[in-house]
Amino acid sequence: QTALQATTVADVEAELAFGKQIAARVLGRVGLDDSHPQVTRYVNLVGKAVALHSNRPELEFRFAILDSDNVNAYSAPGGYVFITRGALQSLHDEAELAAVLAHEVAHVTERHIVRQFNVKGNDDSAISSLSRLIGGSQDSARVAFSQAVDKAMDVLFKNGFKQKDELQADRVATLLLASAGYDPTSLQRYLKRLHKRSRHHEDVNSTHPPTTERLSQLDQLLRHEGLTGLNFPRAAKRFKVNARMD
Repeated sequence: QTALQATTVADVEAELAFGKQIAARVLGRVGLDDSHPQVTRYVNLVGKAVALHSNRPELEFRFAILDSDNVNAYSAPGGYVFITRGALQSLHDEAELAAVLAHEVAHVTERHIVRQFNVKGNDDSAISSLSRLIGGSQDSARVAFSQAVDKAMDVLFKNGFKQKDELQADRVATLLLASAGYDPTSLQRYLKRLHKRSRHHEDVNSTHPPTTERLSQLDQLLRHEGLTGLNFPRAAKRFKVNARMD
């Protein structure tokens, strides 16, 4: 899918530690919806089925539902993926669920936050040597780590990812869908529906690039990869049974 720079075991450990702190902050900010454990299990099954086809076999992906009626999804380095209850309820089939989760999986596999904040485990800079910071006793080290987490939270909830990262996540997600056997047009279908809804709901994709640009690039990708006009499953009935939260 995409070429990644070589990483060390220490880099991955730093990524995991950084992501764990961000995930904790996300849960502290939004809250976990654990009222329907069977739905959470279903979301994990779908998400893990997609993640199995990613280029990060060393990561254990975890998926959870957030207690929010806003339509959104988030991810943290190391394999933490969240979808809001509102987003889950806005989906029409399992392939669309896979598409939303695949987009977040792609942010993780392509190390978008990790790269933006230079998260590594093997250099001497104050923020990036997180494996040292986490166990560090100096106040300055803890402050630097906390500030890096703050900035990462701003990416998720305020500023958004870089536009090129969002577009890359769309592309990687679409290829993941096809690899996992889901309808590769699912992300495109979902974005088209959200685009109509966004005229009335400002919370939808407020930190993402213009939907028209995303749709245009996805259309080019689908045609280039020969993924149009194919009969991939969408599993609408299975989704309706397993994703009910009423």
